[in-house]
Amino acid sequence: MKKNRFRLTFPEDEKIHKWLSLLLNSYAVMDEGVYSEIKKRQKKGESLACRKGCSSCCKTHQDIPVYPIEIVGIYWYVIEKTDEPLRSKIKRSLIAHKKDDPCPFLIDDICSIYPIRPLACRQFNVFNKACSEGEDPYYTRPNDVLKPGAYLGKAIFETISFYGVYSEDEKIEFINSGKLNSLVKVLQRYPWIELAKRIT
Repeated sequence: MKKNRFRLTFPEDEKIHKWLSLLLNSYAVMDEGVYSEIKKRQKKGESLACRKGCSSCCKTHQDIPVYPIEIVGIYWYVIEKTDEPLRSKIKRSLIAHKKDDPCPFLIDDICSIYPIRPLACRQFNVFNKACSEGEDPYYTRPNDVLKPGAYLGKAIFETISFYGVYSEDEKIEFINSGKLNSLVKVLQRYPWIELAKRIT
């Protein structure tokens, strides 16, 4: 993968966890693509409504897809990269979380796993006006929601060897056959209590 200004690096962790480079490469592709799409829409006169401190989508979305490699990434980040008092807050949130509650990683209205947030979260951007209370603009005004371009497929492609698929043709088949999609979980319904048990 060519050098990407959006690529997060955890050099020591990437030596230990080979899957981590795949995930970070994937996120870099997504972030570059999102940045490019935002710039295109801004040139057309649209303004990005998403702002630091807004957590509307974290509360309203009930079906955030998360890939297995992303679940592994979230486990790693929470267990190895968060400090107190955030760790304890995440643990309490995960223990208290019920199916279809808002995202359990939303702590004090801030994403506690922001650097390692899933592809779905990274690509969800809203234009022109901020979301109303309880609004999911994906359904109410889809034209204001950033559409994933080719970068979504490219980002997913970066992670395929995590699933034991290595040749180019096999990777394409793995995606096109729906095998990868069959592994996707819904973030709000995932049993995060298992992660809570591992937080010390």
